[in-house]
Amino acid sequence: MTFFVIIGAIAITSIITDHLQKQAKNKRKAIKEELELEKLKHENFLLETDKLRLELEQRHQISEQKKLN
Repeated sequence: MTFFVIIGAIAITSIITDHLQKQAKNKRKAIKEELELEKLKHENFLLETDKLRLELEQRHQISEQKKLN
């Protein structure tokens, strides 16, 4: 009888351990994807900032040309 209890406990422990490992793996994957998303957001921010800077420079040049004419 004790043998079956030990086998059952080992099986339950194995199931719980497997579940916890899968949870940790999924959490690592989610964090990795979130990091990639943040990198893309940052890259997009830099591109938009550069685009706005160029637009401002262009408007400033047009404004200066109008003043000269």
